[in-house]
Amino acid sequence: MRLFVAVNFPEDIKDGLYEASELLKRECVKGSFSRRENYHLTLCFIGETERVSDVKRIMDGVSFDAFNITIYGLGSFRSGDGDIYWAGVKENAALSCLAAKLSSSLSGAGFKIDKKPFRPHITLGRRVKPKAGFDRGEFIKSFAPARVRVSKISLMKSERIDGILTYTEIYSVSGRGKKAL
Repeated sequence: MRLFVAVNFPEDIKDGLYEASELLKRECVKGSFSRRENYHLTLCFIGETERVSDVKRIMDGVSFDAFNITIYGLGSFRSGDGDIYWAGVKENAALSCLAAKLSSSLSGAGFKIDKKPFRPHITLGRRVKPKAGFDRGEFIKSFAPARVRVSKISLMKSERIDGILTYTEIYSVSGRGKKAL
């Protein structure tokens, strides 16, 4: 099973991300854009494993207080066949600490966790090639930052169903202090 731990978003946030993705799509000559139902923030990618019960136990042992994050901006990672475009997440100590705790605990249990620095983002599209003259700065100005309460983390399964990349929550852990501000 291909697994990762993530923050999932409420419907209104997914709607906003989808709007941004659709606007971005119109500014591109090509790209494979994320489906609305797949928007999430990966905290820790685990990869292929059958040790689901171990991951659940580790998640249960990582406590956290609920906190807010802010989604804003647009960025990209360079890739050979077009770039990966993403919505950014404002620097957040609680988010970074949670991701570090998960990575450390999973690594300590023998999972091979990527050692790259944590760069929180929400993937909008892969293999993206913007049209000539695309002005990222102007594009970003059209989006207001979105605040999201993180009160739960989810163990997600990634699979292709009828050729469609699908993410399914198979377990979750709630943080303390779940009241929205």
